[in-house]
Amino acid sequence: MNKMNTNKWSLSAETIGFLSLRAWLGVRALLTGVEKYTGTRTVIEPLLGADGLPDPSGALVEFDEKVYGLEHYHAIPETFQTSFNGQPLMPEWLFKPFSAALGPALILLGLTLLLGICTRITLGLQALLYVALTAGFILINQDAGIAWLGTHVALIALALMLEKHNRFTITRS
Repeated sequence: MNKMNTNKWSLSAETIGFLSLRAWLGVRALLTGVEKYTGTRTVIEPLLGADGLPDPSGALVEFDEKVYGLEHYHAIPETFQTSFNGQPLMPEWLFKPFSAALGPALILLGLTLLLGICTRITLGLQALLYVALTAGFILINQDAGIAWLGTHVALIALALMLEKHNRFTITRS
């Protein structure tokens, strides 16, 4: 007679599948949100010779370095931002608050999903956010972005179907 393992912490294939989706979607949202705060700064350093010492001629090398900071926040890449200008279905009074909230929302949704806080609600909010981003991409005719976001929504739908196998959470919902 087969006995079903009812251990709360058992790792069935469905549980592993759900946890994999939860981790991927959480990391994706978290890091996408963090990347909204990137910028570059120019660094000038002495040119090093083969011996690792500064070149005797005093030559300098200049390069850009990636940095993070609140002052670098950019929700929408500049190339897309100019495409939204003059879009009648994306008025500025709607675009500005959405842009301001996008980075923090992605970070918050990523963290809550990774920690297992209100997982079902978090997945639903993440799906709504990706649908809103899809609407924006439709308006500026960015078909590749639309396809990527559609894939994200499909992964969220799959995660929601597997959610009953959710384990290692802070809250259940």
